[in-house]
Amino acid sequence: MLDLKRLRLLRELKIRGTITAVAETFSYSPSSVSQQLAQLEVEAGVPLLTKSGRRVQLTPQAEVLVAHTTQLLERVELMESELVSSLTEVRGTVRLAVFQSAALGIIPQALTQLADEYPELRVEVTQREPENALFEVWAREFDLVIAEQYPGHAAPHQPDLDRVELCVDELRLGVPSARGIRSLEDAAHLPWVMEPRGTASRHWAEQACRRAGFEPDVRFETADLQAHIRFVESGNAVAILPDLVWSGRTPSVQLVRLDGHPTRTVFTSARDASKDRPTIVACRAILNQSVAFL
Repeated sequence: MLDLKRLRLLRELKIRGTITAVAETFSYSPSSVSQQLAQLEVEAGVPLLTKSGRRVQLTPQAEVLVAHTTQLLERVELMESELVSSLTEVRGTVRLAVFQSAALGIIPQALTQLADEYPELRVEVTQREPENALFEVWAREFDLVIAEQYPGHAAPHQPDLDRVELCVDELRLGVPSARGIRSLEDAAHLPWVMEPRGTASRHWAEQACRRAGFEPDVRFETADLQAHIRFVESGNAVAILPDLVWSGRTPSVQLVRLDGHPTRTVFTSARDASKDRPTIVACRAILNQSVAFL
């Protein structure tokens, strides 16, 4: 019999690329992972790994096992989900990945309401960039993700994940008060603060500036939107800010509507095999109620 736990290690090696990364994921030592994979080779009766420099590669036989392991894990998760769905109580743990403005604007109220309505439910929240978080939900590191999608910049689609819209969030130009700026073009000569390169928000903001006829002078780069606000408040930069960062409070900077009133879409994703679990259904319902009050 092939051991499912060892098969999962093999699948994680396919996903993560190195034994060290697999060990970090499961809080094992690299030697322990290597021993488990060696034992799996004995069980399978065929070579599963070959050395390639300092790394290891999966053999064609290992690839066959990984493909079947993915299907097995999906069936096990579906079985567990149907079993849990037969119960009426919402209890257990939901691992939730969120991006920063959702963590600030949506999560606090949602957690309060979840604690009131479902005291046996534990929600663990971790901040992640949406692109990485979608992959990590697919890889079973998280159960649910709140992600974002910018105009003309589709978020990555992972296999076997659903996608449910949560809210639409307008994007506006944040400028220091009393600067007389009324459009994106008026900010062409000013310094900018933006998120790091490679993020969807950075790509969209740069493209918006280029469509307006200028290259933004990005002097400050940080993923922390609260830092963006402070740079703007202090008069050191301008920034494109989503409305969600002002949830529950009055904006502290002047906000200028952009041409066409662009918006980003905020959505949740869960694995198809677990989306009907009472814990996931309850979390999504409360999240929907939370954004209704924004």
